Amino acid sequence: MTSLPPAPTRQPSGATAATAVAPAAGTDGTDGKLAHGLKPRHLSMIALGGVIGAGLFVGSGAGIAAAGPSIVLAFALSGVLVMLVMRMLGEMSAARPASGSFSVHAEREIGPWAGLTVGWLFWTLLCVGVAAEAIGAAGIMAGWLPGVPSWVWVAIFMSFFCATNLAAVKNFGEFEFWFAAVKVTAITAFLVIGVLAVTGVLPGTDSPGTANLTGDGGFFPHGSSGLVTGLLASVFAYGGLETVTIAAAESKDPRRSVAGAVRTAMWRIALFYVGSMAVIVTLVPWNDPSVRKPGPYVAVLDTLGIPGAAQVMNVVVLIALLSAMNANIYGSSRMAYSLVARGQGPKALGKVGGGVPRRAVLASSAFGFAAVLFSYWWPTTVFTWLLNMVGAAVLVVWAFIAVAQLRMRRRLEHEAPEQLTVRMWAFPYLTWAALAGIVAVLVLMTLDADNRIQLYFTLGLTALLALVGKLRR
Repeated sequence: MTSLPPAPTRQPSGATAATAVAPAAGTDGTDGKLAHGLKPRHLSMIALGGVIGAGLFVGSGAGIAAAGPSIVLAFALSGVLVMLVMRMLGEMSAARPASGSFSVHAEREIGPWAGLTVGWLFWTLLCVGVAAEAIGAAGIMAGWLPGVPSWVWVAIFMSFFCATNLAAVKNFGEFEFWFAAVKVTAITAFLVIGVLAVTGVLPGTDSPGTANLTGDGGFFPHGSSGLVTGLLASVFAYGGLETVTIAAAESKDPRRSVAGAVRTAMWRIALFYVGSMAVIVTLVPWNDPSVRKPGPYVAVLDTLGIPGAAQVMNVVVLIALLSAMNANIYGSSRMAYSLVARGQGPKALGKVGGGVPRRAVLASSAFGFAAVLFSYWWPTTVFTWLLNMVGAAVLVVWAFIAVAQLRMRRRLEHEAPEQLTVRMWAFPYLTWAALAGIVAVLVLMTLDADNRIQLYFTLGLTALLALVGKLRR
């Protein structure tokens, strides 16, 4: 296998290397640096709850409708890819923790242009995500209280989470801890009820056996094209897991925190994503209209006669959306701070007060709120363009992670092997396999018109950022 050329720049090995790229976090934030305000329980629950995103509850219905029972295979395949990416990211973040995470690693191992490109691409992705989640959460609230306009709920949610992120990082940690606790409890209860129903143990239910898996067109009702559509839907449902490596830089022991989060990624993905998809398609016919709306989880609970299922799941989805908003404001502000600290953005955003990059928080929140306004003013033009520009962004980010890990691993093995506390499995073969998988998914996106538009928009934004990065050099 051909070796990659050496990294364009080298930094000193050891503890000082991490600070050579981005300022390290301070102890309490009084020295103008980020505070170490996240506790181990925050990081562990953020890592656990981060797997259970709004995409799982909201977006999986379309994947099931397209792929049928084969959605289980789609989530399993994309889950393997995600596990490999997270393992690579965990290896780099445990060795060199930084608030900019993969942007810092890309800058160090590929070049400054790469750090700028992947950093601002991810920032845009998170900010647009804030807008989409705010709109979704406002829609749920408007259904409960139709007399209140949706924009009022958007303003309330945006203001609240902006304020909590401005105060102290421990506020972010506390909210995510309890949000994650609710999501974990809900999905665990769903899985327990579902397994009891599948086995026929749940009172008042009979085991469906394999009828829903083999009937109505079989396991692959729409053939390979359906599986591909389901695969794409499942890949994007996993987006957001990278935030835990950003948050780890503000914990007491970043290396240990990242290592713990990454090492448990496998069973979390298998249990929450693949497990819940298997329960859903076993208990409910894949072509049942309720799978799309009100959604697969509500469809299962309604089928089992669970009272108030729709309202219970609406609460859980609302919490998932608010959790994603909170995490995206946090992650985007830390990414912006890291980029500015490395000279890759406007200096005005780099000021830290009370251990928090408050101007970066305000800028990220303002961009997200502006995107919400665009959705009201120009829903079919500007807002659609924003959504398209980040449509494949997570795949581009993963590709940069894979290339950076290939370079960093080889360098650390020579310069500082003791820092490799988390190691990528079967290096470099699985790294290359993951990179090939990412490219394959990007190619598959060209087969569908809507996905193809998103791919072209994302690649256009990536090329523009890369050009800016090159010109800055």
